[in-house]
Amino acid sequence: MAASSRAQVLDLYRAMLRESKHFSAYNYRTYAVRRIRDAFRENKNVKDPVEIQALVNKAKRHLEIIRRQVHIGQMYSTDKLIIENQETPRT
Repeated sequence: MAASSRAQVLDLYRAMLRESKHFSAYNYRTYAVRRIRDAFRENKNVKDPVEIQALVNKAKRHLEIIRRQVHIGQMYSTDKLIIENQETPRT
């Protein structure tokens, strides 16, 4: 993989993780982070430049979907789950 292609993929990976952490719903947030990590790990050994470009284009489309879903989720926010409200135990 060329250095510029590698940098582009890493930037896209970081952008997807950063954007997915804005989901207001805990389940969506954790699923998105897990799915992004799994997808990038699954394709980390791809060497064909044409296939890499196709995967990059697919990831860009998915990034736009994540952004759109984050905005929709913020319009219809819900209460936080118990797991999100955990405080440090008092001694």
